[in-house]
Amino acid sequence: MKSLFTMAVVATLLAFKPSAKTETFTIDTERSSIEWTASKVTGKHNGTVKLSAGSLLFNGNSLAGGAFTADMTSITVTDIQGDMSQKLIGHLKNDDFFAVDKHPSSQFKITKVSPAGTGQVNITGDLTIKGITQSVTFPAVVKRQGNAVVAVAKNVKIDRTKYDIKYRSNSFFGSLGDKAIEDEFLLSINLAAKK
Repeated sequence: MKSLFTMAVVATLLAFKPSAKTETFTIDTERSSIEWTASKVTGKHNGTVKLSAGSLLFNGNSLAGGAFTADMTSITVTDIQGDMSQKLIGHLKNDDFFAVDKHPSSQFKITKVSPAGTGQVNITGDLTIKGITQSVTFPAVVKRQGNAVVAVAKNVKIDRTKYDIKYRSNSFFGSLGDKAIEDEFLLSINLAAKK
């Protein structure tokens, strides 16, 4: 009888074994970057957006959560220079695209992380652009080495029309011909974080 009681106590204690301690890594906004590529019928443009804040949460060596904020006022164009570049930046900041005056930042918050093969995970999260939040999922490579973390996600597809960015979209306007702009743009996300 005594041994049964002892086994029950041990089983109860094991059931309430404390989970691994969650550690927070702060994203280094100077060493991290977001690169964007937008395509149209006659070519494509690319550029960058800076991060203003963020953190990644880990349980041991496993990514468990996190979030970051992009400073939309920092958007640049890198494939053209001078007046043409400034004109395009101004257009991207106005109401046809990101309405930066009203929405100076965009956010991404991780809601789920699942394994996706050797060294990779699938990240699902809530992406907020222009005050509109949509769920997106993409593969990423995440590596922790001691007190440092590197996370890289290439060619993340974002459908701009889901964020009320419909300018020259064939999905909403007919007969655009070679003036049409693709609904999806691509993001390459490179995060460096440390404790």
